[in-house]
Amino acid sequence: MLSDVIYKICTKKEWADVLDAGVYEGSVDDKRDGFIHFSTQKQVKRVLAKYFSGQTDLLLLAIDVSLLNPLKLKYEGKMGADKYPHLYEALSPSAVQAQYPVRLSDTNEHIIDY
Repeated sequence: MLSDVIYKICTKKEWADVLDAGVYEGSVDDKRDGFIHFSTQKQVKRVLAKYFSGQTDLLLLAIDVSLLNPLKLKYEGKMGADKYPHLYEALSPSAVQAQYPVRLSDTNEHIIDY
């Protein structure tokens, strides 16, 4: 994985829609929460297992944090817990530096094809 990067897990359809629209406003959950949810490198596997269990149509997007507004990117979490990156504005597809297919193994674990 790249350094100085945060990661967004989305469906292939979501990403195709983003490319058509030219902007990513977030998933249904992101819109409900008022920010776009991201993960750090060490959080990706945990987020995949917890929120995307069994899904096969996924991409992992690598976002260069230097291309984001630092005033709109916050690392937040409960006291004593991991802090997750949250973006409080729409994401430009130009900030996505790489995309990786995510598939399921025979044991139903996500495998990221870097």
